Amino acid sequence: LDAAYKELFAQTQKDLMVFPNAPRFVREGDRLVFSTKISNLTAKNLNGIAELKLTNALNGKDISAQIIQEKEQQNFSLTANGNTQVRWMLQIPDDVQAIQYKVMALSGKQSDAEQNVLPVLSNRMLVTETMPMWVRSNQSKTFTMDKLLHKQSNSLKNHRLSLEITSNPAWYAVQSLPYLMEYPYECSEQTFSRFYANVLASHIANSHPKIKKVFEKWKNTDSKSLISNLEKNQELKSLIIEETPWLRDAQSESEQKKRIAMLFDLTKMSYEWHKNLDKLRDMQLGNGGFTWFKGGRYADRYITQHIVTGWGHLEKIGVNNAKNEYRSMLKKALRYLDRQTAKGYQNLLKQAQKSKDKKAFLEKYHPSEFIIHYLYARSFFPKEKLHLDKEIVDYYRRQAQKYWLSYSLYTQGMLALVSHRNQDEKTAQDIIKSLDENSVQSPELGMYWKNNTAGWHWYQAPVETQSLLIEAFDEITGDIKKIDEMRIWLLKNKQTNAWKTTKQTSDAIYALLLHGTDWLSVENTVDVSIGNQIIDPAKMPDIKTEAGTGYFKKSWQADQIKPDMAVVKIHKKSEGIAWGGLYWQYFEDLDKITSAKTPISIKKDLYIRQFTDNGEVIKKIIDQTKVQLGDLVRVRIEIKVDRDMEYVHLKDMRASGFEPVNVLSQYKWQGGLGYYESTRDAATNFFISHLHKGVYVFEYDVRANNAGSFSNGITTIQCMYAPEFSSHSKGQHVDIF
Repeated sequence: LDAAYKELFAQTQKDLMVFPNAPRFVREGDRLVFSTKISNLTAKNLNGIAELKLTNALNGKDISAQIIQEKEQQNFSLTANGNTQVRWMLQIPDDVQAIQYKVMALSGKQSDAEQNVLPVLSNRMLVTETMPMWVRSNQSKTFTMDKLLHKQSNSLKNHRLSLEITSNPAWYAVQSLPYLMEYPYECSEQTFSRFYANVLASHIANSHPKIKKVFEKWKNTDSKSLISNLEKNQELKSLIIEETPWLRDAQSESEQKKRIAMLFDLTKMSYEWHKNLDKLRDMQLGNGGFTWFKGGRYADRYITQHIVTGWGHLEKIGVNNAKNEYRSMLKKALRYLDRQTAKGYQNLLKQAQKSKDKKAFLEKYHPSEFIIHYLYARSFFPKEKLHLDKEIVDYYRRQAQKYWLSYSLYTQGMLALVSHRNQDEKTAQDIIKSLDENSVQSPELGMYWKNNTAGWHWYQAPVETQSLLIEAFDEITGDIKKIDEMRIWLLKNKQTNAWKTTKQTSDAIYALLLHGTDWLSVENTVDVSIGNQIIDPAKMPDIKTEAGTGYFKKSWQADQIKPDMAVVKIHKKSEGIAWGGLYWQYFEDLDKITSAKTPISIKKDLYIRQFTDNGEVIKKIIDQTKVQLGDLVRVRIEIKVDRDMEYVHLKDMRASGFEPVNVLSQYKWQGGLGYYESTRDAATNFFISHLHKGVYVFEYDVRANNAGSFSNGITTIQCMYAPEFSSHSKGQHVDIF
């Protein structure tokens, strides 16, 4: 073959060229130095005139004289092949939305010009101040939003005030049952969860006539009352749901809620649990163990133990309508687990034989969490035949009880129940006493444990751990007050999180609905007043109350908002808890916005980064700090949260004189936190799917690109699942020279 290669170069340039250094945007009130570089590409000196023309991009009106603070034309001189710079001081007005600029340079027969549009952002923004509210059983509380009560700014203009109340949040647990009933995958654990949910829902409906009435109301209710918590209160959220990464989650949850009425049909529930039990029977192997998915060759021991535990839960609360259906399956599963445990013990003896001191080896052995989970599952069925020597079970139980202090909270809870069910009250009481002494009592969050944190193992799951400890305290102490306190933590977790796994949801539902005081049967007895107004949904046709949860919302427009409406009084006249939020929305100048104090706190600082012979030096930017063109500035955002949250949006606004260094949107991981960072023209957004309790720092760099005096905006954060949990930093001004 013949081949040829040709390389051509084309160069397009003018002898005289202008290069404007325009920012991406400006804000109303900014003072901006608009600079332009002019280049001479000839071999001779040039003298000429540079001119800046500004027009209103919407109507074409010349606004140069209104904005440019000096002469529109400026003289320049250029050496051969040289460059120079010309500048104009601009004062951005409040009545223009977009400015079209045209920069021109003329020298004899040489000329050049560039034209573009500069967006003008409002220096005012819609601010949402939130005040979470909560009240306990038979309790009255008064909440005051100080900023609304003592409003002082003359530039602040009201937009809307909204009150939101959920009088019986325990019903959110009932609304989670459809998630279990219709989980799409066909593994044995989730097939069992569908069976579990249908049997449990049927039991709840048949046991509580009032609950059955609520189901009937759901069948006839407007589907809008059953929309996702992510989709409720669009006007209260800092970001439209369609623009977040969680749209699919919201749609999915909405569909689950819209099908609630159908799912709670008693005839259908009976059919469904029979169908899922048949599927589960097909997944049980001849040895009694369950495979993960149908067709698997080997049994999964943990899944088998989980299913046995679920059956134990149903029998513990007296659900007998399915007992005879799964009894033969249960016996086979117990036989499988007993024999696997016996094999494990034989392997342990072989290891002991190889050690120098067999007796010492066996005495120091710590049973694994897996073994303790077996003991817990087996403890539900003391009358069922053991298929291994009782001495093996006694050895494992004895060793676990000896070293119980070294285990996680979840494992300690299982051990307490195992000990109690085997008449070892001393160990059970010791564990419960230790758990009680190490717990935290919070007026809002109830009773919980600080070290109940998420990990990689199945026994390091906060929701499941709290649920198991509720079971332990209920069965061993019967202390209703403490059990209700622990259930409050579960409900508050549900307020700011979505329960995402079938195991997590089933454990939480078991703990919430079937232990402690019966919260589901109580009526929606909450008295609410705001200012001098009594809010009675029954007498207000514009308020629709959701059956079960008692959720309702009332809003007031700008001209209806009074300072005394900052005071909200709530009285809970029955058992259980109630919660809600007051949302005040107003327009204010960015520089006058003050920081908010909520369960989320946020602080933003700017630092100039300088590199010296001794390394990097940072200097905090305060009101009088002079930032020079070209300086590298570190943006540092610190947030503190006092509880776990999901679907959190953090938005950091940026001064128009700054140019972001990193312009690529990407997923990042730092400090144990994963998030998606999206850089936009006027702000940087952080989307956080899971935000655990703690303190977090976000940092990124910007470059001082334009001289002038700029509003740096504020930083906002909001839990999209519960918009009452939001906060923002104070406004800040930046001068660049």
